Amino acid sequence: MENQTTTTRTALKWGVIIGIISILYSTAIMVSGQIGNQVLGYLVYLIIAVGIYLAMTDFKKENQGFMSYGQGLGLGVLKCTIVGLISGFFTFAYMKFIDPTITEQMMKKAVEEMEKKGLPDDQIEKAMEYSKMFMNPGVLFIVGLIGTVFIGLILSLIIAAILKKDRPVFE
Repeated sequence: MENQTTTTRTALKWGVIIGIISILYSTAIMVSGQIGNQVLGYLVYLIIAVGIYLAMTDFKKENQGFMSYGQGLGLGVLKCTIVGLISGFFTFAYMKFIDPTITEQMMKKAVEEMEKKGLPDDQIEKAMEYSKMFMNPGVLFIVGLIGTVFIGLILSLIIAAILKKDRPVFE
């Protein structure tokens, strides 16, 4: 039997690669002042989906073209957990040490968006009070990790179903 690559090794490899890409993408958004741009925010999902796809195809290539549904699902979720940890640590460090004013910038953008929508001032104030609870690096790390894993789970369910190829029983 040939030496086969494990899902853990592949998830670690692609988790680190996509984690680094995520850091570069996040840095570009923050430095360019596009932190509130929803369209650019949604591109993160595309990066995650492409990362899952690449990880699964890499795993299949290293395992004679085979990957069970469970292997694909586990691979995708583990990869996203690693991405979530890497990008979460980066976000924490960025907000805590590199640019502590980023929180204020995010809050200001949120107020501007609510004002554009014509929300009353009292409603904006309530929303900002609620948002302040979540706008600290520690909470954003946890929420970001959970969100990345959840999105990874949903995308992995779909991508693994498409890419799965079970080994023949009698081989």
